Amino acid sequence: MDPKVIIVMGSANDLPVMEEAGKALAELGVAYEMRVASAHRTPEKAAELARGAYGRGIKVIIAGAGMAAHLAGAMAANTTLPVIGVPLEGGALGGIDALLSTAQMPAGIPVAAVAIGKPGARNAGILAAQMLALSDDKLAQRLVEQRDEMKKKVEGADEKLKP
Repeated sequence: MDPKVIIVMGSANDLPVMEEAGKALAELGVAYEMRVASAHRTPEKAAELARGAYGRGIKVIIAGAGMAAHLAGAMAANTTLPVIGVPLEGGALGGIDALLSTAQMPAGIPVAAVAIGKPGARNAGILAAQMLALSDDKLAQRLVEQRDEMKKKVEGADEKLKP
């Protein structure tokens, strides 16, 4: 199956966090690929990945970076595909700087921002799947089933606590 989502991270050190996006996609049966490209250390490579994504059948880009967090914006500047930015923890501000850099994009070059770290990476995978589900009824059904499973887990936990 050809990948529909590309997950890009600024450093291989980001893999433990960005794997959460991949896990979320895999659970839903969405093919993806992972790459490392830096907005600052390999800007040409990052731009090339973004520019070539559409032609390779990629539908959504997930980009994770910390501190200045320019990767998602650099990717968005080079494609019209939806880009989801995952702000990563690190630096003196613990990821707040990355969150603000991801969210504060100039008008006309949007980046969707999710939570900092692993929860955000997981949500980025789910959000990418939701975007793809707009034209994939089977994926849409898998998302409904996933929500039902989450609901059952909460209800089960509540039942265990009832007197």
